[in-house]
Order: sequence, then structure tokens, then C-alpha cells
Amino acid sequence: MTFTVLDTYTAMREILRAPAADRPSLLKAMLEPAAGMYRYFPGEVDLVSMHLMASGFPIDRDEDRCLEALETLREADAWGRIERALDEALAVQLAATPDIEVPDITVLFTLGDPGDAHFMGPSLGMTANGSVSGYLVVNFWPFPENLARLEATVVHELNHNLRYSPGGVVWDPATVAVGEQVVSEGLADAFARQLYGDELGRARIGVPHLHDDAVFDKVVSGLEVTGMENFTVWVLGDEIATRFGATPVGLPTGAGYAVGNRLVDAYLAATGRTAAEALLADSREVIDTALEQLR
Repeated sequence: MTFTVLDTYTAMREILRAPAADRPSLLKAMLEPAAGMYRYFPGEVDLVSMHLMASGFPIDRDEDRCLEALETLREADAWGRIERALDEALAVQLAATPDIEVPDITVLFTLGDPGDAHFMGPSLGMTANGSVSGYLVVNFWPFPENLARLEATVVHELNHNLRYSPGGVVWDPATVAVGEQVVSEGLADAFARQLYGDELGRARIGVPHLHDDAVFDKVVSGLEVTGMENFTVWVLGDEIATRFGATPVGLPTGAGYAVGNRLVDAYLAATGRTAAEALLADSREVIDTALEQLR
């Protein structure tokens, strides 16, 4: 297998310096190598619109701010760090689970939108998706806290990708339960922590409520909710969910990540497994084992 970390530095610099009329086509060309990310969507996806709707860097404003952030990423060797982190993480994973099927993976690393208060605020300047086999997408603003966690971020998404690749856990959008995503976020964080330690390995969004028992109990009450359309509120919380039209359930931002960490930590402690060894652990087993330990 191979990791292909797209040269989005060169592409983004060209887009941000180009005449406004040329930017949509240049952006589309940059995004096309990762278009397979949307292969399960009905009909053809407008890649440019999808990028902008998902808080990707704007093409009609904030050029100087984005160019400055882009240079910050280049100076931090962001693209090299991503590639090295993925290589090292895969070696650790294969040592633990040598028989898994590993796809070729394309990595799309882009700047986020500094003018999007939601992205820069509740989302902490970072969104990512590694759930579609063969693709990792990271939308990023180089806050110091995010740069420090860059490797952990891509390793977290790699864990998702390998869990849901062919031969791994099957994700049926209609029947999958909230508990599966909560456990998967906990497993991905646990894998990142196995490599980089607790401080850098935890997704920032989940840290504030890691020890909040009321949040834990509330998320646990929703673990059996099925249907992927219901997941945003239970995993990301009310504030992010309402942005996408979901109904609040009374959860703070990052609640599912916090609870996933607690469940997975309890499971790993009870079984003696490492996060890498638990890559394909059944979420029902994780939940039942963890709750038995925690209650």
C-alpha cells in the first residue's frame, strides 16, 4: 500500500494568488484526487461547494491571512510530518494486527476558513474525516495547539480508516448505532495516545468533559440510537449539531469524544489490550465491558 499526501501547499498558494475568476477551477483541480471520498453520495458532488460548506479556506476573501497561515504550515513541515506519522503509525498497527487489509490512502490536507466563527471557535480550527476507506481529509488552522497535535490528528483518522476498510468493521448508515461512533472515537484517540501520549493524543474537542459524569451518563443513554443522521448531536454536541439542522439533546461540544475515551480506556484496562490490538474490537463488547468496570 502507499500513502499519497497531496501537495496542497503548492495548489493552495496558486489558488490564493490567482485572479478571483480562476480560483473555482483551480480549487476543483486540487480536490479531484480525493473525490472518491464522496463515492457513497447520491449523484455527482460539487467539490468546490462541498469544500466551502465544510469550512474550507475561502476563495473570495482573507487571501493574505490564508497565505500567512499556509507559510506557517510550510515552515512547520506539516506535509512531511503527516507522511512520516502515517508511516510510523501503520508500522505499529501492522505489528499488532498483521492480517488486516490496508488500502492505498490519499491524504488531502487543507486550510480551514478563518472567517468562519464556528470553525475557529467550537471546532477549535480543525475538522477531519478518515471514515471512507482510502481517504483522509484534514481541514486545519495552524493554531499552536493544533500544530503540536498534527501527527496525532492524522493518526486518529488513520485508525478510523483502517477500522472501516474492507475486511474490517461494516458501517451501515441506516442501522449503525451511536455507540459505534463513540467507541470508534475513543479507539482512535487511544491509538494516537499510544503513539504520542495523553496530552497530544487526545482530540482537543473532547478534553473539557472527559471527567464529567453527567455528560457520560447522557451519552450512554443514547448509545443505542441508530441511523447515522442522528450522530452529530450525540458525538459532537448541540452547538455543532444545530449548525447542521439537528435537534439538540443537551450535550456540550465534544461529548462523544470524552465518553468514547472513558469507555475505551476502561475496556483496554479490563482486557489488557493495546489500542492497536483493539483496532477491530466489537463496539458492543467494548461498551458492555467498560460499563461493567465503570458502574
